[in-house]
Amino acid sequence: MSLADFFFPIDQKKIIPKNGYYTSHLGSKIEYFADNFPDLEQKVDIAIIGVQEDRNAVGNPGCALGPDYVREKLYQLNEGGYKTKIVDLGNIRQGAAVTDTYIALKTVVSELIKKDIIPIIIGGGQDLTYAQYMAYEHLEQKVDLVIVDANFDLNDDTTGDSIETTSTSYLNKIFLHEPNYLFNYSNLGYQTYFASQDSLRMMEKLYFDAHRLGEITGNISVSEPIIRNASMISFDMGAIRSSDARGNANASPNGFYGEEACQIARYAGFNDKLTSIGFYEFNPAYDNNGQTAMLLAQMIWYFIDGVYNRKRDFPLSPKSQYLIYKTSLKHEDHELVFVKSKKSDRWWMQVPYPTGGSKNERFHLVPCLYADYQTAVSGDMPDLWWRTYQKLN
Repeated sequence: MSLADFFFPIDQKKIIPKNGYYTSHLGSKIEYFADNFPDLEQKVDIAIIGVQEDRNAVGNPGCALGPDYVREKLYQLNEGGYKTKIVDLGNIRQGAAVTDTYIALKTVVSELIKKDIIPIIIGGGQDLTYAQYMAYEHLEQKVDLVIVDANFDLNDDTTGDSIETTSTSYLNKIFLHEPNYLFNYSNLGYQTYFASQDSLRMMEKLYFDAHRLGEITGNISVSEPIIRNASMISFDMGAIRSSDARGNANASPNGFYGEEACQIARYAGFNDKLTSIGFYEFNPAYDNNGQTAMLLAQMIWYFIDGVYNRKRDFPLSPKSQYLIYKTSLKHEDHELVFVKSKKSDRWWMQVPYPTGGSKNERFHLVPCLYADYQTAVSGDMPDLWWRTYQKLN
């Protein structure tokens, strides 16, 4: 089966302005599926995928119609100072059952990653994150998952096979999936009144990273190392405050500002390790004057900008491009090792594998902040080091 069999073409009447595109517009640069399916054997960096599926989007019916509204805005933005090699594959056909849509998305994302093409998924409901995650099943690698969301999307009332995959419970499916190839999960922007204490205790028990909105908003740079560690990202548009992104039936008064959402998207694009990203839960039925569609288009623009400005400084080679810093702790015999890139001034921390923990590597590199290095210099153990070491056991 060809990938083209999963898609139906874009309706050009919905997205192309009356006077067409300027030569500088992305609409003139992106090869999109209208008549002929894009050739993926040529050099392609990024592929846009629409998924018109909202049957399991709790409380947000209508978000299946979002992708074409975003395209209309995105295609009228100007190309950045680089030559884009982007294709738009159209919209994945909605399956007879929701699980059929999941299988289609899983297959498409997996094949694109194998071709070294970064998928940008425009949903539909955030339950599609499960299909995005399952695409990594056959890639034989551990996954670091980052989700930008005001909620944890954990259903505390169901367990095991009784869990339904919905936009409010898909994390249960990911956490309980066997074989388990999830190395780390991080949440950005959760709001405490939406999080049960049981969920918070579980996050702590599993050494997962959960970051309150108040920790990040107004100081968005602290999210960069978390995002830099991600293999895949899922962004719920409901994480943005309703005054900036009203196009979501579950929009809340509090959340990230629009410019912070764009910065998060650029950090994601800048991440050498990231291989897929999904933007979910945009609902045009609630979008006044197309404001949320434009914001999401701008977020995608910033993601693309980040991809084309990657520094290629991970993995850490050649060694001549890095500085090594070693520190000793007050009450410990061993030293902590930090690495700084000369290209980007970004920091990593070496966390040793327990004895017998890894046959091929002696330590795990985790992105960190300069502040973590300062903590170690003062003689204290950074929390990030300890949480990572526990996960390696």
